[in-house]
Amino acid sequence: MTFLPTAEGWLYLACWLDLDTRKVVGYAMADHHRASLVVDALKMAHGRGDLQPGCITHSDRGSEYTSAEFRSEMSKLGLRQSCGRTGSCFDKAAAESFWALLKEEIGTRTWADRATARAEVFAFTETFYNRRRLRKHKVFGYLTPAETRQYQQHALTA
Repeated sequence: MTFLPTAEGWLYLACWLDLDTRKVVGYAMADHHRASLVVDALKMAHGRGDLQPGCITHSDRGSEYTSAEFRSEMSKLGLRQSCGRTGSCFDKAAAESFWALLKEEIGTRTWADRATARAEVFAFTETFYNRRRLRKHKVFGYLTPAETRQYQQHALTA
């Protein structure tokens, strides 16, 4: 989870990345960072990411991720939880890298309102990051996260 400054107050952003493709499969934004925010992002990831029962989700040990509400949703969806070590940013390096890229690309500033910040996060995530940003590494075939996921799904059915 990260937060973005607006003139109306913080806009909190939670997201779930597919570690294999680096595609953002679920995200949610709100004016709070209660457990319902990460649950909403998880529900989106489950619906869009085709998460299978037994799939492992990884997060830090924040109160939102250790809450009864979040654990109940994990259980309902048949997912398993993994938490990073206390105080170790390395355990969630992929998420930290995404946050840094998002803030660099859209610019860290104070937005006039939450609606404008939401629109910019949506545009960055849905139209640029998942669909146009190439993963600049030959192991990943210089594909976007969406292309990588599509390639993998095709390979599984072939």
